[in-house]
Amino acid sequence: MSRQLATIEAAATARASTCDSAAALEELRVRYLGRKGELTELLKSVSSLPPAERPAFGAAVNALKARLTALLDGRAAELEGGEASRALSRESLDVSLPGRAPFAGHRHPLSQVFAEIVDIFHGIGYSVAEGPDVETEWHNFDALNTPADHPARNIQDTFYIKGRPGLLLRTHTSPVQIRTMKSQQPPVRIIAPGRCYRRDAIDASHLPVFQQCEGLYVDKNVSMADLKATISYFAGRLMGDKVKVRFRPHFFPFTEPSVEYDFSCVFCQGTGCRVCKQSGWLEISGAGMVDPNVFKNVGYDPEVYSGFAWGMGVERVAMLKYGINDIRLFYQGDVRFLEQF
Repeated sequence: MSRQLATIEAAATARASTCDSAAALEELRVRYLGRKGELTELLKSVSSLPPAERPAFGAAVNALKARLTALLDGRAAELEGGEASRALSRESLDVSLPGRAPFAGHRHPLSQVFAEIVDIFHGIGYSVAEGPDVETEWHNFDALNTPADHPARNIQDTFYIKGRPGLLLRTHTSPVQIRTMKSQQPPVRIIAPGRCYRRDAIDASHLPVFQQCEGLYVDKNVSMADLKATISYFAGRLMGDKVKVRFRPHFFPFTEPSVEYDFSCVFCQGTGCRVCKQSGWLEISGAGMVDPNVFKNVGYDPEVYSGFAWGMGVERVAMLKYGINDIRLFYQGDVRFLEQF
């Protein structure tokens, strides 16, 4: 009997070492330790032995059963560990590689230019003033010395609110200047950034919704020289120290005298190129001394106070600053375009 037990143990040990899966190992367990396994059958044969030999044989079989159970459990642990190691190898990260940071994005180029404009004028004492996008005709036109027969008030040029006479989407941020002057006495030094709306056909340089930033300075003894100095300082800070500014006579109903101002071309440094149409200058926007009638409309005495106002389209400034040739690119949401700035 002892020789038989040794043979069973040797065979079971050899087979266990060759098992390469949990299924094969379970099959081996059933063969030796199952209800009809070899060791179970041996225990059933104890009754055929002489009474004196039965205790020793039973103890030997149980000891072998314990050894085989431990052997199979150990082999199962080895197989499980090996599978886990292989799975980890397939799924593990190579920590020596540089990390992949998620795309965080950044501010839109128009927001960047807006922030830069605000920062420049904050530096010389201007504060930011805001007003509603839906305005009254009085704030948008009448108070700004724009009569009822002015072309800008035509329904073909302005978005009026249906069913609400006298209300419209503001065509510029000048109503913010009116609201500010109505609410406080001079000195006034503000910039008014925000959206504006005009019934323009969409093309490479026009949109029905655009961003604008206007400025207003009112105090005693303010002159055209102050206006030019302010615009020149702003141009130098935004476009570089080499940029020059020129004023050209113009007409606006809310300023007198009125000018349009240009920056020297930042692409050719004023020598002439395709962008500036060989003129050496880039048109920016309009400016001028506040018309006395505007002061009267807000309750300021034009004999005591003077001031200047100016404006600019933020998209236009951004296009010049970054060399962009189509205003529509700002609003198409193409990440390939936006991530350049």
